[in-house]
Amino acid sequence: MSKKLLIGTGVAFSLLFSSFSQAFAEEPTVGERKQVDNVAHRGAAGYAPENTIAGFDLAVEMKADYIEIDVQRSKDGEIIVIHDTTVDRTTDGTGKVGDLTFEQLRSLDAGSWKGEQFAGEPIPTFEEILDRYHGKVGILIELKAPELYPGIEKQVAEALKERNLDKPQNEKIIIQSFNFESMKSMDQLLPKVPIGVLTSNLKDTTAEALQEFSTYADWFNPSYGIVTEELVNQVHSLGMQIGSWTVRSQEAADFLFDMKVDAIITDYPDYVDPRN
Repeated sequence: MSKKLLIGTGVAFSLLFSSFSQAFAEEPTVGERKQVDNVAHRGAAGYAPENTIAGFDLAVEMKADYIEIDVQRSKDGEIIVIHDTTVDRTTDGTGKVGDLTFEQLRSLDAGSWKGEQFAGEPIPTFEEILDRYHGKVGILIELKAPELYPGIEKQVAEALKERNLDKPQNEKIIIQSFNFESMKSMDQLLPKVPIGVLTSNLKDTTAEALQEFSTYADWFNPSYGIVTEELVNQVHSLGMQIGSWTVRSQEAADFLFDMKVDAIITDYPDYVDPRN
């Protein structure tokens, strides 16, 4: 049986972020838009370097309901926030994340690739993100390739417990991964924290697969290319919520609104909230 935890839909949007305002031919009402949580993918990744303080700060300024972060582990055991399993794409360094020490990772420039105004942005630690943002915005934590980092589930759980973020009455926390066994472990370690499963595979949308997910997951989070109205209804019937990714166009956001998903995970928070 699913834990069936209900995640709040966030606070009302009120701040105009004029620098990145978007034109809408037919702007929906705020009431319509607030039927979904606005999840800033890797921060406001369309406008600032992903998985950096600059990107997460911008997401908060744009009134996202959640920031989505990716966690991995350095060679010497520090939990850090980066998407790829190598540093090549988003820093000025090279190599596998797990082969580099925290000092080596911290010395890299994770911002210049997105623009000179972001030069010198470091790779953040997981604990820095928790301390800076809990209470300000929800945090959707993705365990990225946890199979590469044995025991990372326990480390993540301990960091949350130290901050009393392992209880539903505290600030909004969700943990997700493409690794379903890892999420089963997280559900055991943090039974009161909502768990999400990620997929882009149609085989994970069968009635049998969804039923299995509902025994430990509260969120089923598919790529928007496999979302249908029937899938949304199936997920809801099992007591889970559905959040879809990754929105990089207004058309994709509008499609997911029509499908009545519970959360939209987007590089562009202003595509979900028209008042940015």
